[in-house]
Amino acid sequence: MMVGPQERARVLVVDDDRLTREFVRDGLAPSFRVECCENGEAALAALRRESADLVLSDLEMPGMTGIELLERVRRSHPGTDFVLLTAHASVESAVGALRLGAVDYLVKPVQQTELSRCVERLVTGRRLLRENARLRASLRTLESCETLLRCLDADEVYGVALDLLLAALPRVRGLALFRRPQLPNSDGVAFRGFEQNQSHGFRDLLAGEKPVEPHADALAVVEAGVLHERLKEAGIDAGPALAIPLVGSEAESGVIWLFEDGRPFQEDEIERARVIAQHAEIALGNAERYSDAKERAFIDDVTGVYNARYLLEATEREIQRAERYGKDLCVLFLDLDHFKLVNDRHGHLVGSQTLRRLSVLLLQCIRQVDTLARYGGDEFTILLEDTNLRAGGEVAERIRRSVADSVFEGSRGAPIRLTISIGIAAYPLHRLDRDGLLDLADKAMYRAKSLGRNCVCSASDLA
Repeated sequence: MMVGPQERARVLVVDDDRLTREFVRDGLAPSFRVECCENGEAALAALRRESADLVLSDLEMPGMTGIELLERVRRSHPGTDFVLLTAHASVESAVGALRLGAVDYLVKPVQQTELSRCVERLVTGRRLLRENARLRASLRTLESCETLLRCLDADEVYGVALDLLLAALPRVRGLALFRRPQLPNSDGVAFRGFEQNQSHGFRDLLAGEKPVEPHADALAVVEAGVLHERLKEAGIDAGPALAIPLVGSEAESGVIWLFEDGRPFQEDEIERARVIAQHAEIALGNAERYSDAKERAFIDDVTGVYNARYLLEATEREIQRAERYGKDLCVLFLDLDHFKLVNDRHGHLVGSQTLRRLSVLLLQCIRQVDTLARYGGDEFTILLEDTNLRAGGEVAERIRRSVADSVFEGSRGAPIRLTISIGIAAYPLHRLDRDGLLDLADKAMYRAKSLGRNCVCSASDLA
């Protein structure tokens, strides 16, 4: 039993003599919760109902002796202190009792001051030990949180926080659900302690839904709700869970769930969880700032879309994703026809404005999950996720028509008409590696140029 700062310790008095029981009870009752039992069997039954901080037991009793009761208490309730009361104390009996696990012994008749001093000393010692254990656990928790503060990726923050919480509380089963606003196709879920088929089933139930709806602004033990319904549909017996919301400084948000699995959460465990959650939110904020800085390094200054450096990383990542899930991937390489004439006739300022407006037009022609990057000059590249060659050709043709039909504004309001040449390469149809895929799309674009410009050419058309 945990004793809070304002909670009185529970003392169990075991003696076959009624007067002794009442004497001890009256002496301790002002400061402690006291329960009296007339034999060892009744004492064990009382301990099964509620644990005690201390047992004061007579040595000689009918039936179960004090030594036998001591042995039973040490086996079944190792956290309970035991003091023997005896009228026939000797060095041998005292040493024997201490060897069996008693923390002290008192000789009858016991004086009230001696009795109170003994119990107060033992209970105070227990409280100090508990406080030391709590402080040590808090220190270990704080030290473990250093790992969180080194995380610069939000995905990693959720997973590491989940692992730290499971270790600090401690529990076996938990999961993290999180929203990645900048990565629409991210899984948004991490499992610990579940069988693989269970986690796959639950992951499938989340497909197409918002992965996170934080339960509350504060930690709370939850026994029912949407999460429990989804877990039940996946064949997972959840039970009560501690919900730990995590909110970053910008758009990151998620909830970590720890399942109690038959052992209710104690207040000191919830406090440790709160400490880890605070550090996790700091880490999320750091990860967001790092991501923003990294994102800015990947943005083209002129158009505001991604640059070539980001394109290389994104293409590698999307190829790995396509390979992992057995999906298609299409690369479009785009180059404006005779764009040099725009700069020569209207100036580079108008040329830059035209490229910015073209970027807006291209973004309107593709999906949010696709990637548009300025490769350099007036060349652009588009990654089309989950798109085969035929569908990619349709997107390319839509872009070609949109550019040809659009009127851009030149110097003094003069209209500018543009056309674009587009090359297409598909994974895994044409190439399996990043450089080869980009190179084929580039060559297909140059073939489109050679065919008269303002057209779309596939890598399949290359000799």
